[in-house]
Amino acid sequence: MAEWICRTLRDGGLEGEHAPALTINDTITCSLGSFVFDHILSQLSSFIDSQKSLSSGIVLVALSRSPLYYEKLLKSKGYDVSTSTWFKVLDCYTDPLGWKSKLMNNGSIANDSLGSSVTVKLCKNVKDLDGLLSLILQLGKELSADGKGRFVVAIDSVSEMLRHASVSSVASLLSELRSHGQVSSLFWLLHSDLHESRATAALEYMSSMKATLEQMVQPVDGLRGNSVSLSLMEHNLRRGKFSVHVKRRNGRVRMMVEELYVENSNLNFTPFSTADEVTAQSLVPKVQFNLQLSEKERNDRAKVVLPFEHQGNGKNIQIYDGRKSLDESKGYTEQIGVEKEEGRRGEIIYFRDSDDEMPDSDEDPDDDLDI
Repeated sequence: MAEWICRTLRDGGLEGEHAPALTINDTITCSLGSFVFDHILSQLSSFIDSQKSLSSGIVLVALSRSPLYYEKLLKSKGYDVSTSTWFKVLDCYTDPLGWKSKLMNNGSIANDSLGSSVTVKLCKNVKDLDGLLSLILQLGKELSADGKGRFVVAIDSVSEMLRHASVSSVASLLSELRSHGQVSSLFWLLHSDLHESRATAALEYMSSMKATLEQMVQPVDGLRGNSVSLSLMEHNLRRGKFSVHVKRRNGRVRMMVEELYVENSNLNFTPFSTADEVTAQSLVPKVQFNLQLSEKERNDRAKVVLPFEHQGNGKNIQIYDGRKSLDESKGYTEQIGVEKEEGRRGEIIYFRDSDDEMPDSDEDPDDDLDI
């Protein structure tokens, strides 16, 4: 499933459609979102480096980690991005608000180099999202010779952006990127437990795919500090449930689930085991009735004559009135038909709903009024 997500981001969207976008949600109880982000970034780098993607490169917006970290990450995967022309970084980590630049200009601190050999563009005001959008598009145009090639946008932490900007402005930035003709796909990481539900819902709405990381084992109440509880916490730091919701073009939603675990700093995916689901189902209280129908019950239900159901059998179609049996209703209808043919006039016959009904209820309730 994770490979399918990477291929979807690699292929991008069709012409005239919004670019596919992925939201990676994690929480403090299962904080493996950064591993998933790094895995997807490495896979897309592999596709672009081997020229198996229509995208000309990747623009990485680094907010939570330095550009040097990503250079070492991709170098460990076998990609020397220091000499490549398909990987550019917009550095929003080193000096997000421009304080360091002001201190260096005043001579208060020494000039600190970025320490990275990849192509880096420094952003000194992450609050200005319009300027941030311009820098992203500028780096994307530099990835191709004619400036018209398509590129992938990766944002390592939208949560950091929400520290300096409103939800509406961040959602507007993501919408502009999705609708831009040169952006083939984009993905971002979101720590959902740091924000209100409305903020999380708004950002999830902007994406076509949502990947949620959940803990496999729920902690036991009252065992805080216990060795069992600590063991469960350690288990959740290395293993989790990876659920993906995909919005299709026809409006349907597809859900896929896998299990992921970290081993030797590598992320691995395996089919999700249903053992936990079976255990949860066994905890459901037993009921005294069966929700499923047997074969005999289905046949009996099919033979029931429903009110107002047409009974066409080669004769005149009659409608069951719901008060009498079917045979009585047919006989009564035939009798009315004969009387109509003989007298050639219509007649309305009223049946009292119950014997308890008062006789004067048939009269006009307004007869006693002086009108």
